[in-house]
Amino acid sequence: MINFQDKVSFIWSIAEVLRGPYKPEDYGKVILPLAVLRRFDCVLEETKEEVLTKYADLKSINEDAREPILNRLAKQNFHNTSNYNFNNLLSDADNIGDNLRDYMNGFSKTARDIMEYFEFDKQIDKMNDNDLLYLTIKRFSELDLHPEVVSNIEMGYIFEELIRRFSEHAEAGDHYTPREVVRLMVSLLFMRDDDILTKYGLTQTLYDCAAGTGGMGSVAQEYLHEFNPNADLEFFAQEINGESYAICKADMLIKGADARNIRLGNTLSNDQFKGEKFDYLISNPPYGVDWKSYEKPVKAEHEELGYNGRFGPGTPRTSDGQLLFLLHLVSKMKPVTDGNPQGSRMAIIMNGSPLFTGDAGSGESEIRRYVLENDLVEGIVALPNDLFYNTGISTYIWILTNNKTDHRKGKVQLINAVDFSKKMKKSLGSKRNEITQEQIDEIVRLYGEFKEGEYVKIFDNEDFGYHKITVERPLRLNFLISEERIAQVVEQRAFQNLATSRKKDESGIAEIEAGKELQESILKVLRNHINDTVYKNREDFEKKSKAAFKGSGVAIGAPILKAILAGLSEKDETADTCLKKKDEIEVDTDLRDTENVPLKEDIIEYFKREVLPHVPDAWIDHSKTRVGYEIPFTRQFYKYTALRSSEEIMAEIKELEKNITKQLEKVLI
Repeated sequence: MINFQDKVSFIWSIAEVLRGPYKPEDYGKVILPLAVLRRFDCVLEETKEEVLTKYADLKSINEDAREPILNRLAKQNFHNTSNYNFNNLLSDADNIGDNLRDYMNGFSKTARDIMEYFEFDKQIDKMNDNDLLYLTIKRFSELDLHPEVVSNIEMGYIFEELIRRFSEHAEAGDHYTPREVVRLMVSLLFMRDDDILTKYGLTQTLYDCAAGTGGMGSVAQEYLHEFNPNADLEFFAQEINGESYAICKADMLIKGADARNIRLGNTLSNDQFKGEKFDYLISNPPYGVDWKSYEKPVKAEHEELGYNGRFGPGTPRTSDGQLLFLLHLVSKMKPVTDGNPQGSRMAIIMNGSPLFTGDAGSGESEIRRYVLENDLVEGIVALPNDLFYNTGISTYIWILTNNKTDHRKGKVQLINAVDFSKKMKKSLGSKRNEITQEQIDEIVRLYGEFKEGEYVKIFDNEDFGYHKITVERPLRLNFLISEERIAQVVEQRAFQNLATSRKKDESGIAEIEAGKELQESILKVLRNHINDTVYKNREDFEKKSKAAFKGSGVAIGAPILKAILAGLSEKDETADTCLKKKDEIEVDTDLRDTENVPLKEDIIEYFKREVLPHVPDAWIDHSKTRVGYEIPFTRQFYKYTALRSSEEIMAEIKELEKNITKQLEKVLI
């Protein structure tokens, strides 16, 4: 393992200089951009004089024209034309702020863009006003970050560890992905492509839609170079956070990669790689993050473009956008063609919510349905808890591909790796566990073997699907005219509205009086017919009620009759079925129920076996049947633990009582 902690400790000691004017959570606003500047300074050190000499000759020409010339001299994809560096900045303490700005403005466009997104210019004045700028620059000038001393890989580790420390107070959704988790993802991503990745001069593309500082891309490149030093994995990334974007872009710039492949913006509402496809896709998008603020463009794309856009299958609830990132990545997969038989592979980390949240027909369920029915999900690995620095929740790696091997077609592999970790000697935030390299190798072995066992289950895609059927039962009511039920009639809204109903009348008062009089007339008729007879057929009772009101000379409309019947009724399983017009059975919505019937089962056979024996009068409303998909991961690996016997528990209680008695005796003696 590369030893980078000494450099991190030194930089962290510089951060402590800022205590007072800066809160600990704000140290990163100073330390991270200065670490990038110092790295740039060291990388350009050997060619700086040659660049300055050439720049003097080319000052008069356009910056775009001279940039490639100076970059070639600098032997990098960037250069600096300022006369200052970290050493001579210290020679003029009184003007160090202005000189530092001159130094920063001397960088070429790409590097300047990086510093702008750090918004470091704001910090220069604050440090200067608090007499911290000179001291901080001096401490950084003592740090040697030359590529011969600190490799690009080690520099990536340093950046990531600094970010982790500076973001310990971040929200749970803004988590940093531990490197061992990324190594596991990359191993699963590339595991079946060894023959492809060992080809001489191979160039493949990797895309991360929520890249952070680009750590996943760095690990993937390391992995590929272990197999094939002559291969190239071109990294493309988008990141919403300006500071993370700046570090990611700086890392690419220092490595000599094309920093233009790193782009800023909201992936879901402003895709910076429209129409582009990639060989590999990897991401750890934010968990449970609300996307309501950009709901409009996402929903518009879904509705206007359908499956020609990214979100054709549907959209999840606005409280969690994880499945939107999944769909976005799916849209970036290269289709399998004669010219590209490889297709694409994807590794994405999500929490448990995308496995099961959302009922049949919901956006979440429809998205799961899409990826499963299109045979895109190859496997899902459940990770141990407490792996991440800012959250301890359960997480899962989903592996998707549009080119499954023959023995995996139509199948989904689940691996329960929740116990594949070891406790850390010292916790880092919420991170208490880590996955060892041996455990990574074992998980990859289990995945590659594709055999069922204690930690592995294999299912058909259809095993996760179901028909959600609506089971209806008839409405059965009895009717009784009693004081208690008459009181229920009085509570009916239609009856109460009679008193305030308004009709066109010559006087403005008579209409109200007429309404109250009608109320009193209705109650009088009902009380005149109080008896102990319970009617169990609504149609018969309704006819008798109409006749009673007609015989009393009280005219009532259909809404009032309905209110009277509702007040005088009560649910009764022994009563006759209530009918609508044309002998249609009326549904009792209170008894409405649903059943999830596995896709592999016949709905009618299931209904006869599981429902009718318990409710013989039930039926299925087929118009409401929906197809749903969920992946009940935990249930598949549940192990029943038998309860302890009552004798064993009583024996333990008695033993405890004896011990307590002995202890009390010692105290009382």
